[in-house]
Amino acid sequence: MYIIDISYTAPLNHIDAALSDHQEWLDTQYAAGRFLASGRQEPRTGGIIIAVDQSREEIKALVATDPFAQRGLARHRLIEFHPSRMLPADSWPIA
Repeated sequence: MYIIDISYTAPLNHIDAALSDHQEWLDTQYAAGRFLASGRQEPRTGGIIIAVDQSREEIKALVATDPFAQRGLARHRLIEFHPSRMLPADSWPIA
């Protein structure tokens, strides 16, 4: 699995202008089964995506297609990890 740590490198008005394209990109990745969770950081300096197990090359190529990356609005840091425990999805406390 990967945590994709997104750090904004542009003012929030530029981020907001690209947000609908970024959200559409996220929707595509969820539909393809590549992402498990995503959301904004607080304070609003970036976001986090949890991606399912893929090769580093696949994740890097995928991240390059994010509108935030394509427009030079954010930096994406990839953190690979191997979960040894995980709450079953049907037990998650969020709907």
